[in-house]
Amino acid sequence: MIYPKFINTNDTIGITAPSDGITRKEKIYRLNSAIKNINNHGFKVKETANVRTSIKGKSSSSNEQAKELINLFQDNSIKAIICAAGGDFLLEILPHIDFNIIKNNPKWIQGYSDPTSLLYIITTTLDIATIYGNNFGDFGMNPWHPSLTNNIEILQGTLLTQTSFDKYEKNYQEYKRGDEPYVLTEPVYWQNINNEPTIQVTGRIIGGCIDCLNDLFGTRFDNTKNFIEKYKRDGIIWYFDNCEFSSEQLIRTLHKFKDNGWFNHAKCIIFGRSATESSYYDISLTDAIKHSLNELNIPIIINADIGHVSPRMTIINGAIATITSNHGKGKITFELK
Repeated sequence: MIYPKFINTNDTIGITAPSDGITRKEKIYRLNSAIKNINNHGFKVKETANVRTSIKGKSSSSNEQAKELINLFQDNSIKAIICAAGGDFLLEILPHIDFNIIKNNPKWIQGYSDPTSLLYIITTTLDIATIYGNNFGDFGMNPWHPSLTNNIEILQGTLLTQTSFDKYEKNYQEYKRGDEPYVLTEPVYWQNINNEPTIQVTGRIIGGCIDCLNDLFGTRFDNTKNFIEKYKRDGIIWYFDNCEFSSEQLIRTLHKFKDNGWFNHAKCIIFGRSATESSYYDISLTDAIKHSLNELNIPIIINADIGHVSPRMTIINGAIATITSNHGKGKITFELK
């Protein structure tokens, strides 16, 4: 596994929009606040031309999105890249990307939700670690939540262990100005789905937004089985972030992954808190996961601090992770090997 160089004070972080861009007034305010906050932490920021544009869910044409992304990889002054936002159509830029340029210029690239499609391919195909963490606008809140500080420290290489947070944000908050902090009301409780008092497992971690992984499945960019075979001696820890799937969609998708061998060599599966919960047949997400995965006879953790429901941990795709879940509290430690 290739780990890009960590960033240092005075380095430049690039922002680009390989999915959607940012145009709403309050989100522009949050973006500007994020730039100011990152500057105040000692880093410079360079944004591509498509960050502040959006046309029917795309920041620009697929070809232009790929060009802007590759320009950041080729720019020696850029030391890390953070995606501006999520969205729905990043999958369309993949045929336009010269992955050899990324392979020859490894840099940390991070985002969450729709950027899954890009991060997952870079890690599973090029063996370059990537970061499933905050999109750039998240850094615009004042004051910062500790998860944002953790994210920056991981990019700097000074933090490799994160612990679960105390509370989470139950409902998505509409911004009035743009720099509002999280509204944290609900206690965080990691659940070991089969009621084990303690789960502790070590393996190579990979995953992302399950909605996006479902879209990647079976395409020419899907190198999953080769990746898990290469690292089978480490064992695989899967993490999934559910954005929009109903319980029925989750059952079908997990069945497809399982039937195709994605969970061969899996040592643990961990789910973040789901952004939505719905079911035509009154099946809970917990029951959907049990129904789909219990036959694997491996530890399964749900409601972790991963993904759409804030705050979120920063996950290093491709790293060796040790995950501990004990009486509702969680911890993730990374080894870069």
